[in-house]
Amino acid sequence: MRHTKVAPPDPPPPSGRRTRSAGRGMVGWETSRATISPLARRNSTRTSQSCAVSLDTSWTFAPGVLIALAGYAVIYGLRWRTSRREGGARAAGTWRAVAWGGGIAALFVALVSPIDVLGEQMASFHMVQHLLIADIAPILLTLALTKHILRPLTRRIHWVERKAGPFGHPAFGVVAYVGAMWLWHVPTFYNAALEHSMIHVLEHLSFAAAGFLYWWHLLSPIRSRMRLGGIGPILYMGSTKILVGFLGVLLTFSSALLFDFYETGGTRWGLSAIDDQHVAGLVMALEQSLVMGVALAYLFFRMLSESEAEDQRAERYAA
Repeated sequence: MRHTKVAPPDPPPPSGRRTRSAGRGMVGWETSRATISPLARRNSTRTSQSCAVSLDTSWTFAPGVLIALAGYAVIYGLRWRTSRREGGARAAGTWRAVAWGGGIAALFVALVSPIDVLGEQMASFHMVQHLLIADIAPILLTLALTKHILRPLTRRIHWVERKAGPFGHPAFGVVAYVGAMWLWHVPTFYNAALEHSMIHVLEHLSFAAAGFLYWWHLLSPIRSRMRLGGIGPILYMGSTKILVGFLGVLLTFSSALLFDFYETGGTRWGLSAIDDQHVAGLVMALEQSLVMGVALAYLFFRMLSESEAEDQRAERYAA
C-alpha cells in the first residue's frame, strides 16, 4: 500500500503587539519578517489605511458656556440700546450689534456645535476651533464696541493700561498671541489638552485672552497712549501672521505625525491622521493670510475716515 505523505499544517502566526507605523500614524501587527512576505505586509497596510473610523458629531450643550454666551448677549444688548437712545446711530450703529452677534455666534460654533466634539477627533477641526476663538470672535466683538458703549469703563481702561506697564504695550500683544499659538501646538501640550478637560479649558482661555489682547491694540475704539500709527499696524500684523503662518507651514509639510492622540489605525472622512494634520496646518496658514489682508484693508479705510474727520474739524475751527 502506498502511503501519501501529508504536509504538516502551517504553524500559526506568532502573536504580535499593536504598534504605530513610523511616520504615517497607521496601526499594524508587528510580526516576524520570516513568516510574512512583503506582499502580505503591503496588503495589510493597504487594508488598515482603507478602514474608516466613525465620527461623533454631537453637540456640546455645556450649561456654563450657554449661560456665559447668553449673558454676553444680554449685557451688550442693554448697553447698545442705551447708547442708541442717547447718541443715535453714530454711538451705536446697527452693524455694531450685528458684529457682536457674529462674535457670539463664532463662540457658539466653536464651543457648542459639533466642531467642539470633532476637534477631539480630527486636528483640522481642532484648528478651526482655535482660530474661531483666537481670531474671528475677538475681531467681531471688538468691532462691536464704540466709545459711547464703553463710556462707563473708558477711564478704567486707561488706568489699566497705565498700570500694566510693558504688558500693555502692543509688543506684548504680539508675544502673547504668537507664544500661545506655538506653545499649545507643542505635541506634549497639545495632546495633554485633548486628554484632560481642565487643560483643554485652560487652552481655550489662553487663546481667547491672547486673541482679545492682540486685536484690541489694532481695533480698539479708544485712543490709547500706545495706539499704533503710521506703518505700525502693518509691522504689528506682518510680524505676527508670518510667525504663526510659519507654524502652519510646518504642520502642513511635516512628514511625521506630531499629535498621537488622533491616531486610530484608520481614516476619518477619508483622511489618515497625518493627512488630517496637513489639512490643519493648511487651514492655519491660509487663515492667517486672509485675516491679515482683510484687517489691513479695514485699517486703511479707517485711517482715511479718521484723517477726513480731522480735516473737517480743522476747517470748522479755522472758520
